[in-house]
Amino acid sequence: MIIHLMLTNRMDRLDRLELFTRIVEGGSFAAAAREMRVARSTATNSINLLERETGVRLLARTTRHVAATPEGAEFYRRARAILAEVEDSFGAFSSSSPSGHLRIDASGLLTRTFLVPRLPAFLARYPGLTLSFSQGDRFVDLVRDGVDCALRAGHPVDSSLRMRRLGELPEITCASPAYLEARGLPRGFDDLDGHCMVGFVSSRTGEVMPLEFTRGGAVHLRHLPCVVSTDNSDTAAALARQGLGLIQAPRYRFEADLASGGLVEVLAETPPEPLPLNAIHAGGRTVSRRLAVFLDWVRDIFAGAASA
Repeated sequence: MIIHLMLTNRMDRLDRLELFTRIVEGGSFAAAAREMRVARSTATNSINLLERETGVRLLARTTRHVAATPEGAEFYRRARAILAEVEDSFGAFSSSSPSGHLRIDASGLLTRTFLVPRLPAFLARYPGLTLSFSQGDRFVDLVRDGVDCALRAGHPVDSSLRMRRLGELPEITCASPAYLEARGLPRGFDDLDGHCMVGFVSSRTGEVMPLEFTRGGAVHLRHLPCVVSTDNSDTAAALARQGLGLIQAPRYRFEADLASGGLVEVLAETPPEPLPLNAIHAGGRTVSRRLAVFLDWVRDIFAGAASA
């Protein structure tokens, strides 16, 4: 009887961890209760018990929103890791396909260019998965926003997050024909006096990022005047098309413009350094099976793009 009660209590504790993670990810007691098929009162009592067990307040509740406290955010990361371990332990001995929902954050253009065309084949291979994409250039709090994985170009600085390198995105420098007619064609990055750039504001620093050039293995930075700046990559591209300055961005962003002649690549001999593309996720060393198969799929996409 004692053993039975201990096992039951442990199973209840896993259920409470699952409930807690769903509340954090969805920001709602009611939605999590529906997903777990329990009454709202049961969900409330379970979280109250979890907070008594941990000895800290895990959720900050208002009449309209539920969010993890700082202690709750750390507990969430640990809970996700535990649940992923449990899922993988059972999955290792199961031939069934991974199932569940994935919340992915990535830029709209990257999603449309690389993921969407290949998505039907991925979902046909894993019919138990569903996905939702959030899109933008802004910083994403994975825990608060309930995101399983963010695809980001660049070098993340949050050491509490896990990172997996997926590939590299070659970058180019370009400008519109109208801009080059007005300012002249630069022959080298030492020939940029009198030129200007479309300013792109870093979400990390709040400052306009310099242009970057590589020559002989060394990286050279140049700050040019900018008539207009933005923190949105789509807007920056539109400004460059209007002849408002030089711009640097991943090549895939400007493939259509280069093909149509709307933009012209310049200083090709001294390109910017390629941008590393990373998958960033919370949790420990292991990830859920559904996220693991997604990451393998995305890695293969960019490995193929690099060799094309």
